[in-house]
Amino acid sequence: MLKIGEKAPDFTAVTDTGAEISLSSLRGKKVVLYFYPRDNTPGCTTEACDFRDRAEALAAKDAVVLGVSTDTVASHEKFKAKHDLPFTLLADPERELVSAYGVYQEKKQYGRSFMGTVRTTFVIDPGGTITSVFEKVKVKDHADAVLASL
Repeated sequence: MLKIGEKAPDFTAVTDTGAEISLSSLRGKKVVLYFYPRDNTPGCTTEACDFRDRAEALAAKDAVVLGVSTDTVASHEKFKAKHDLPFTLLADPERELVSAYGVYQEKKQYGRSFMGTVRTTFVIDPGGTITSVFEKVKVKDHADAVLASL
């Protein structure tokens, strides 16, 4: 897991529209990079909608929000449209981003172990340095905590 003060790994990823975006192209802006397990699940939907509902406040802090899961572009496109999300979702079906950021980990649920994305948010400053890390995020009040960290 990456820590505060480390440089955020650069990446180029496919967005919910099929375009590509790189972290380095966002230099000069704060980036809220949040990793979540799956589109259209209760916790992930709540988290996305909470970020949506704070979009103006986040933009006022010059922050760009990027949501990342291992879902496909098509899944992201539907999820974004269904919930009117005003920010970009990144598709990571090859698990390159979740691995680079150390959030693809062993999880336990209902007595079984499996590999999956651990809900984690990184706040990255305009120069590309990680300034906040929210690990094993509990969805309630998370978007407000991220906003406060900016």
